[in-house]
Amino acid sequence: MVDLSIGTPVDDTPAVLSDALAGAGNAPGYPTALGTAALRTAAAGWLERRLGVRLADPLGTDPSVIPTVGSKELVALLPTLLGLRGGGTVVIPEVAYPTYEVGAVLAGLSVRRCDSPPPDAAGVVLVWLNSPGNPHGRVLTDEQLRAWVEWGRTHGVPVVADECYATLGWDVTPRSLLHPEVAGDDHTGLLAVHSLSKQSTAAGYRAGLLSGDPALVRRVWEVRRHLGLLVPGPVQAAMAAALADDAHVEAQRARYGARRELLADAVRAAGARIEHSEAGLYLWVTRDEDCWTTIDWLAGLGIVAAPGSFYGPAGSQHVRMALTATDERIAAAAERLRG
Repeated sequence: MVDLSIGTPVDDTPAVLSDALAGAGNAPGYPTALGTAALRTAAAGWLERRLGVRLADPLGTDPSVIPTVGSKELVALLPTLLGLRGGGTVVIPEVAYPTYEVGAVLAGLSVRRCDSPPPDAAGVVLVWLNSPGNPHGRVLTDEQLRAWVEWGRTHGVPVVADECYATLGWDVTPRSLLHPEVAGDDHTGLLAVHSLSKQSTAAGYRAGLLSGDPALVRRVWEVRRHLGLLVPGPVQAAMAAALADDAHVEAQRARYGARRELLADAVRAAGARIEHSEAGLYLWVTRDEDCWTTIDWLAGLGIVAAPGSFYGPAGSQHVRMALTATDERIAAAAERLRG
């Protein structure tokens, strides 16, 4: 069986991370929830170098970037950490990673699915964007991002972008919500989430970042430190080393790019169609039929994919195929698809 259903990295974690982790292994004291100065400096440098984002004083008393225990726990807990419990609505994409809804439910909030700013802001307390998107790899344009920024600021609603696949643009170059062409000269009301899981093959390290509006980042940090949501010191050292090194990111990107090309050609040869998928680590595949019928077809070939209905009703005619498998497994899937 070729399992392309889960987006978990399979390649070795680069030595730049594992060496830094081992070197910081003597860690008898509690780590800082704020993040070490070395980590915050490296994060700010990475954001500017790779994404064109300039943070407001990352080492200041009002932090503009902090580490998180991976990105998933931050996504699930953000409404709670921001004090949004007890009523209201969280806007999430039409087709979306399930954890956005989990976080809303955990905080006692409802969910509204939409891909454009709604005309009515009544009751909306938070907006989640996801670009590049999981599962479909859709990338929001500058115009779309600016529309959300204007809407959020007009209505006083925080807008948060999950940008965990930002370094994996294929057909387009993803733009961060915090980029000056989108956000302007400051990040008021805006947050962005990033992760080392995919770009640095470090999902097991649980290494993520939250950056943006210092007032919102501070609110999250102050709650996190009392909850003990602390990134271990050795992991912070590994993060700092990884964020300062682009070579390992480009090497892993090349691996994923080769797998993507091979699998995409085979999917098309089998008569299926790929939509969006211009960035990220997934192919969003349809045969214009119920997703479970497509799942059955793939299972008959010995291939496991994720049904699109897991990500919302709008995904009911698609399946998600992950590129996070070894070269041998991707080649096996391609051979089976070609018949």
